[in-house]
Amino acid sequence: MPKLFIKNMVCKRCIIAVEHELQKLDLKASHIELGEVTLQENPNLLQKANLEKALSKIGFELIDDRKSRIIEKIKNTIIVLVHQQNNHAKLNLSDLLSEELHQDYSYLSNLFSEIEGITIEKYFIAQKIERVKELLVYDELSLSEIANLLNYSSVAYLSNQFKKTTGLTPSHFKQVKTNKRKPLDEV
Repeated sequence: MPKLFIKNMVCKRCIIAVEHELQKLDLKASHIELGEVTLQENPNLLQKANLEKALSKIGFELIDDRKSRIIEKIKNTIIVLVHQQNNHAKLNLSDLLSEELHQDYSYLSNLFSEIEGITIEKYFIAQKIERVKELLVYDELSLSEIANLLNYSSVAYLSNQFKKTTGLTPSHFKQVKTNKRKPLDEV
């Protein structure tokens, strides 16, 4: 079955949006996940061009080259881990990525740094901080509960990492209502 790789899919709503565009173009998907669509049939050139145009209008992009697909898969794996699974992985990040992508972690790490200009670890931390911001804005969990939920070893470690990344303490961030979270595709 043919696969399409799509850049900037970061949440369940992205999956719904892509699914909607596929339906409008009468393209049948057997499976859709972040960054990847498995179609039942190969699209013809006109369908693919129309899909590219439709996806572009809503902020997505078809990816054709192998390296970009790997980078997108790394990002999507981290996003799912942090934002949907709350970082409760049984493996450490390097093992998880190696297992998910069937690649040596040093290759993935070097490729990610080369293409993105930051390390996988810094990207992972940025995603965790965005999740912390989200949870702080919801104001339903204590900082201790957030630290536990996101697998931080302590509240102090979370606070230090938060301050280093944002310039604010978590409590000060909560007080300042002008702080906005970044869209996940901009982290």
